[in-house]
Amino acid sequence: MDGPSMPESLVGPTPPASLSPSAPSAPPTPPIPLSELLAHEELGLHRIAGPAEADLLWVHTSEMADPYPYLLGGELLLSAGVQLKDPDAYVARLVEAGAAALGFGVTPVFDTVPRALIEACDRHGLPLLEVPPETPFTAIARAVWRLMAEARHRELRRVTRAQQALATAAARPDPVPAVLHQLAAQLEGRTALLSADGEVLHASGRRPASDVGAALARLVRVVSAGARPAPMSATDTLRDTHLSAYALGGGQGLVLALATDRREAGDHTVAGVAVVLLSLLTAPHQGADAAGRSAALVRMLLGADPQDVAPLLGGAEQWTVVHARRSGDGPVDPLTTGALGAALGSALVDAGRGGDAVRVLIPGADRITPQPGWTLGASAPAPITALDLADDQASRALGRAVATRTPLAHHHADGGAGLAALIPPDRAEAHARALLAPLTEPLTETLRCWLSLHGSWDRTATALRIHRNTVRQRIARCAALLDADLDDMDVRTELWFALRVR
Repeated sequence: MDGPSMPESLVGPTPPASLSPSAPSAPPTPPIPLSELLAHEELGLHRIAGPAEADLLWVHTSEMADPYPYLLGGELLLSAGVQLKDPDAYVARLVEAGAAALGFGVTPVFDTVPRALIEACDRHGLPLLEVPPETPFTAIARAVWRLMAEARHRELRRVTRAQQALATAAARPDPVPAVLHQLAAQLEGRTALLSADGEVLHASGRRPASDVGAALARLVRVVSAGARPAPMSATDTLRDTHLSAYALGGGQGLVLALATDRREAGDHTVAGVAVVLLSLLTAPHQGADAAGRSAALVRMLLGADPQDVAPLLGGAEQWTVVHARRSGDGPVDPLTTGALGAALGSALVDAGRGGDAVRVLIPGADRITPQPGWTLGASAPAPITALDLADDQASRALGRAVATRTPLAHHHADGGAGLAALIPPDRAEAHARALLAPLTEPLTETLRCWLSLHGSWDRTATALRIHRNTVRQRIARCAALLDADLDDMDVRTELWFALRVR
C-alpha cells in the first residue's frame, strides 16, 4: 500500500473538450464503469457502501484533509485516511467536487474502514471501495489506465467506421439524404436537416414523440442564424432523449438536428464529420455541377474508375495531387484538413485513410506553396484520367519531403528534354521493363526511393516508413536479382534511367 507521504497525483486522459462543431477531432476517452474495475479480481477491491454504478474519468491520490480544490470531477479518489477527522464533512466535499468514488486503503493508518466513513458514503451516495493492504494504489491506477486505453481504442474504431460510412454516403447520387440516413443509423436516432425558417428539408430515423420534437425545434432556433449572434451548437436532454443542434456553414441558416437515446463519447465527432459533409454539400456554390464534382472525387478515391467520373470533373483539365502529413503532433480532423484544402485552393480533400497522408486534388497547375504545420508532396500536373499516376507521384514526393525534412517536395516530369529525349520512348520503355523484370513492386519502389535519396538507408526508411534493416535487405535482394553492383555509379545511373521511363 502506498504510504502516507504519497504526493498528489492524477492519472487520466486529457480533459474532454466541450461540445462544439468547431472541434470534431478524435473522440474523448469514454468513462470507465466502476463495475469494470471491480471485475479485476487480482486487485481485491470491494464496494462496501454507496451506489453500485459510477463512471470513472480519472484516478487521483490524496492525503489532504480537503482535496476539493484539486479535483476535476469524475475521479476515483484513493486515500489511506491520514488526515481523516470528520468523515461526513470529508465525503460531502468529495461529492460537491464531483468525485465518482472513494477507494480507502486499510493500513497503515486504519485496520478497517471506519464505520462513520461507510455511513457517510451511504448517506451522500458516494461509492466506497475497500482497498486491501496488499494492493498498491499504483496498481489500481494502472488498471484504470488500461481500461481507458481499451475503451478509447474501441471508440476510435467505432468512429472510424462511422466516418467511412458517411464518406461513402456522401458519394451517392443523392448525397444529403444518404448522409442523414447513415448518421441516423450510426447514432441510432433521428436526424433532420432544417431550413432557416424551421422547415424540415430531409429527415431520417424514427419520428420522435411530439414533446421531444417541440424541444428539438426550440433547440434549433437557438443556433439558427438571425440578427443576433448565435452559437454554432446547442444540446439539451428531455427525459432519456439527448438532443443536439448544429449550424451548418455556408450562410444559408441550415441546421442539423439530432435526437438519440444515448450519447457516447465519440458521437460528437461523428456528428462533426456529418456537419462538415453537409456544409459542403449544401453550400451556395454547390450547384449541381459542383456537387457532382465533389461526389465524383469521393467515388474515385473509394475505387471508382477514373474514366467513369472524368466527365463530371472535366476530362480536359489538368490536376495536381498533393499528399500532406501533419508536422509534429497536430490534429488531423475535418476542420484542419478543410483548412489545408482552402489554403491550397481546393475543397476536394480526402482524409479517410486511417491516419495516413491527407490528399488534396487541385485543379490546374498552379504553384503549390508550403503550408505551416504540414509536410507536402506534389505531383506533376496530369489529366483526371491519369490521377492514379499523379497520386503515386505525390506519395513519393511526400516521402522524399519527410525524409529530407523539407516542407514541400515536387515530382518533376522529364518535360521531353535531356538525354532521355534522345532515345525513342518505345525502345527506352522496353529496355527498362527487361532490366527491371526480376524485381517485385515493393523492391522496385524501394530501389527507386533509395536511389532518389542518394543511397541513404535512414532517409529511405523514413520515406517508406519501414525499418532501416528492411531497406538494407530489400536493396541487397535487388542487387542479387539484378546481378549488379549497386555501389557502381554507372549501374545506379542506368537503373535510375530505367526507373524514370518505366
